[in-house]
Amino acid sequence: MQSQRMVVVGAGPVGSAVACRAAEQGSSVVVVTRSGRGPDIDGVRHIALDATDRAALSAASAGADVIVNCANPGSYQAWEREWPPLAAAILGAAEDVGAVLVTLSNLYGYGPVDAPMTRHMLLRPSDHKGALRARMWEDARVAHEAGRVRATEARASDYIGPTAPTASSILARYAAATLAGKPATVFSDPDQPHAWTAVDDIAATLLALAQNEQAWGSPWIVPSSPPTTVRGVLSELSRLSGAPAPRLRTLPRPVVRMGGWVVPILRELEGVLYQFDRPFLVDTAETTAVLGIRATPWPTVLAETAVAWRDRAVG
Repeated sequence: MQSQRMVVVGAGPVGSAVACRAAEQGSSVVVVTRSGRGPDIDGVRHIALDATDRAALSAASAGADVIVNCANPGSYQAWEREWPPLAAAILGAAEDVGAVLVTLSNLYGYGPVDAPMTRHMLLRPSDHKGALRARMWEDARVAHEAGRVRATEARASDYIGPTAPTASSILARYAAATLAGKPATVFSDPDQPHAWTAVDDIAATLLALAQNEQAWGSPWIVPSSPPTTVRGVLSELSRLSGAPAPRLRTLPRPVVRMGGWVVPILRELEGVLYQFDRPFLVDTAETTAVLGIRATPWPTVLAETAVAWRDRAVG
């Protein structure tokens, strides 16, 4: 990888992984967050600013070759309020400084599907979160087509990996109970095959997109796990970490729906539970062919995750 001047917006698990990888490969990296926090390694500087301030973000990004948008508003409930100004400012800053914009996204925009998702599949979101992500991509695509910016995005499935926090991974929520030897309450069918995406593979894909002109102007799906059920993943994590076999209790959908009237996160969660009502799979052959990115071998992902998540669960 050639060295670049890179601005990473956000210091969550993916933003931190991107910053560390890029710095280790010789790039000069600035991490932008409200708090000024970020990974403490050579080659990474931290700037505290509000990334919704386009002028401030543009000033902090002056001279950058790439801006990587790894931001994530704190909760689903905040998305409609916080994402539009944030996405617009980051897109605008990339335009102002002439940087390539690489955005971390998800699969919500596809809505319920009956086949493995590809990057060419039409976006048909079924809830407001998917519709919002679809609008964000459309804004970037239109700007790209108009020649105002060079933009691309990586679409990842549910996170897995040692650094994936319970706040951003439904699987990690289930594992927190399972690896502590407790019953886990799941919100949908735990026996439907599902694709899981390793945090490190997301970071690798974002960095590859930053360097490959052939990828700009299009979305790409991050290489992910083989089809694996929630029960299957939890069983393997339990075996590898020495925890008891998972005990899963499925919360009936009507109960989830009723709970949504008083617990906002349940209302938001219901909008994406279709992902666990049927197979939720991806076809990433093009990502591998064009970018050379392959998913980390699944046994390796499980082994690394099991240790970290068990320590967290019992700590």
